[in-house]
Amino acid sequence: MSVSVADVIAALDAAYPRELAESWDAVGLVCGDPAEPADRVLVCVDPVAATVDEAIETGARLIVAHHPLLLRGVHGVAADSAKGSLVHRMIREGIALFCAHTNADSANPGVSDALAAALGLTVLRPLAPHADDADTGIGRIGELPGPEPFARFVERVGAALPSTAPGVYGAGDPDRPIRTVAVSGGAGDSYLAAATEAGVDAYVTADLRHHPAGEHLEQRGPAPALVGVTHWASEWPWCGQAAEVIRSAGTVEVHVSTRCTDPWNVRANGSTK
Repeated sequence: MSVSVADVIAALDAAYPRELAESWDAVGLVCGDPAEPADRVLVCVDPVAATVDEAIETGARLIVAHHPLLLRGVHGVAADSAKGSLVHRMIREGIALFCAHTNADSANPGVSDALAAALGLTVLRPLAPHADDADTGIGRIGELPGPEPFARFVERVGAALPSTAPGVYGAGDPDRPIRTVAVSGGAGDSYLAAATEAGVDAYVTADLRHHPAGEHLEQRGPAPALVGVTHWASEWPWCGQAAEVIRSAGTVEVHVSTRCTDPWNVRANGSTK
C-alpha cells in the first residue's frame, strides 16, 4: 500500500507536534494534496529554487523543509515573485511542501538534539525549556566524553558539520578546557544569557551578531566560549533525523538534500588576529 502525503504528515506531526511551534510561526502543509502518494520525499533546510530543482531531479512527490516558505502574511503567490514562482513550480510538478520549523526546534528529539549528536555530545536537558515541560524547549545542554582544549573543540565542530564558505569561528581562550556545551540550531544569540546561566564551557549556535557576542564575552564572571557556524550548517543534521521519522510512515524513499543553501558562497582569504 502506497504512502500518502497525509501519512508522512501524520508521522511528522507525531514527532514534531504543531502545538510546540511559536505563535508567530507558519508550519504544516504549504501546498499539495494530502491524498496524493508520497513514495519519494526530499528533506532539506530551505525550500528554495535549488532544493525544488533537486526534488524534481530525484522525482520527489513531497518536500519536507525546516524553514517555512511563507512565514509572513501574504496576499498572493503570483508566479512573478520569487516565492510565488516556487509555489507554481511545485504545483505544476505535483510536489507537495510541508514545513516543520519551531515545533521541530522544541521537540524532543529535535533540531538541537541532531546538532548535539553530530558534535558527539550526550544531551542532558534543554537550554531554554518550556515552562510546562522540562523535556522540550529551544537548544540543548550536553557534555563531551572528556574535556578538550577550546581550539580542538572548534575543530571538532568544523569536522562534524557540512562545509560552508564562512566556515566555523570561535571566540575564547584556545587552551580553555571544554566539557559542557550548549547548542542551539539556527540563530541563537538571544540565548546567550541562558547559556551563561547554565554554566557551560562553550556555546555553539548560528548567526552570532557582533555586539551581543562582544558584550557576552566582556561580562563580569565566567562566560561560555562561543562557536559560530552558519544557519544552514547548524540545522542540516536535523534532515537525517527527519528522514528517519518519514521512513516510519511506511515504504518511502527519502533523500536528504546535500545542496548548501547558505546565501554566503564566496570568502576572501584572511588571517586570525
